[in-house]
Amino acid sequence: MYEPDDDDLAAEEQARSLRAWEKHYQDENTWEDLEEDESGRLRMTTGEKGYRQKRRLEIAQVVANSHVCKGMIRFLYVVLDLSHAVNEEDMRPSRLAVISALMYKFFREYFSQNPLSQLGLVVTRNGIAERLTELSGNPETHIAALKENLDAAGDMSIQNSLELANISLAQLPLYGSREVLFVVSGLSTCDPGNVHTAIAAAKSAKVRVSVVSVAAEMHVCRRMSEETGGMFGVSTSQHHLEELLLGHAPPPPLNEEATKASLVHMGFPKKRALEQGAFFSGRGGEYVCPRCSSRVEELPSQCTVCSLTLVSSPHLARSYHHLFPVAPFKDVEEGGRIAENCFACRRKIDIRASQGHDNDDQAPSVCGKCQQVFCFPCDAYIHERLHNCPGCENASFK
Repeated sequence: MYEPDDDDLAAEEQARSLRAWEKHYQDENTWEDLEEDESGRLRMTTGEKGYRQKRRLEIAQVVANSHVCKGMIRFLYVVLDLSHAVNEEDMRPSRLAVISALMYKFFREYFSQNPLSQLGLVVTRNGIAERLTELSGNPETHIAALKENLDAAGDMSIQNSLELANISLAQLPLYGSREVLFVVSGLSTCDPGNVHTAIAAAKSAKVRVSVVSVAAEMHVCRRMSEETGGMFGVSTSQHHLEELLLGHAPPPPLNEEATKASLVHMGFPKKRALEQGAFFSGRGGEYVCPRCSSRVEELPSQCTVCSLTLVSSPHLARSYHHLFPVAPFKDVEEGGRIAENCFACRRKIDIRASQGHDNDDQAPSVCGKCQQVFCFPCDAYIHERLHNCPGCENASFK
């Protein structure tokens, strides 16, 4: 019978004492995965094929779910836990640094995916909830507000945060989806009353509550997301936390009650400079409401005087990519003839990539409509950012 010696016990104790990010790099010799190409540049030699397959599987899932009804207009409040638990150092350099950086990225990605939507920011610490920003369509406003309020202390309060978000969301029109996203680091909540009462109120107001937990699962968080039809996830690493957060950027499927078609009045304001000393109605700004001629600062937004939804034509056009996604490109068949250069970036395509080599990140793919060849970075950019095939667009002008 095998009995572990002192060295084995010491190794196991050392492995248990490692932090999550240290375990991620414990068995990796990343310098062995590099090789020099013909031009003298370093590149990774392993894992590229699995990464490409994962990205293309995600693209295929987006296209497969294109028939699902999704809301084009979202009203989302992000509740960020700034309790003492966010100062833990199980992530490099700390949870607070990692979460804040990911929140900046999430704000920009949210408005990129939802041009007509609005977002507000709530932080909870010392057992209270504080609204840092109102619902608006400018990501830089939320980023600037969060950078100035990163002091963490005390405990979080789920009840106070949820009630604060419910008060604001209950006043919004029903044609937009009402959502709350909790980013939780603590394992306890300090509430003045019954938190389940706030959960029931959110459910009756048709508010969808989702939770991303950094540390571990809390029963009240899971129950809150399940009762309101939201999503619940617990991160296992820094990379997994980023995936969970960015997974809330695309619009979620609507429930059966919200899928009924409804007409929404929208205005397209003109941009006119405000003369010094001029009288105006509204909050001020360069955009003029076409209905009441009051002024607003940014788009998209709601007119403070007549409550008309104000958008710009590019916002409306960009919001349609969820309805008509670009079909996934097909891999080049082995032995098939391909173009020498990528149609988008004109970068020369390595023949080895088309023959299934794992050590090349430029594996080409072909559009099923225009039959143009694209490298993998352009393939991912077209499906995730551009949402239009350059080859098909070029053919439409001929």
